[in-house]
Parts: sequence; C-alpha cells; structure tokens
Amino acid sequence: MANTKSAAKRARQSLTRSVQNRSVRTRLKSLQKRTRGAAKPDLEQIRNLISALDKAAKRGMIHRNAADRRKARLNALIRRK
Repeated sequence: MANTKSAAKRARQSLTRSVQNRSVRTRLKSLQKRTRGAAKPDLEQIRNLISALDKAAKRGMIHRNAADRRKARLNALIRRK
C-alpha cells in the first residue's frame, strides 16, 4: 500500500495506463494475425495495421524500432505473396 497521497495517485495512474496499454497491444496482435493470416490482405487492412503501429509507437506503447520492424516484416510478407 502507498505511504503518501502522491504515491497512491501514481499507483492509480499506473494501473489505468497498464490496462490501456494492454488493450492497444492486444488490438495490434489481432490486427497483425488477421492481416498476416489472410491469403491476400486488402489494402485497407494493411493501412489500418500500419496506422495502428505508428500510433502505438508515437504514444510509447511499443518502441519506435519495434513498430518499424513489424512494418518491414509485413511489407516483406506482402511482396512474397
């Protein structure tokens, strides 16, 4: 348990943010599975995934390099299909 009011507030904020971050990461995973698993992913799916990756990186939910790596792998996969 927190000893001060500020520590209690930080604990509340941390809990709220971790829930939000988890939901964004889960959404990213599902978008990636849907896009990568499709026989021929359409342009809209690809755009949505890239946009979601960029937004998550901008907000600090995933690292910028991780977003770039995932986009590069997605593009490589699309070129192969």
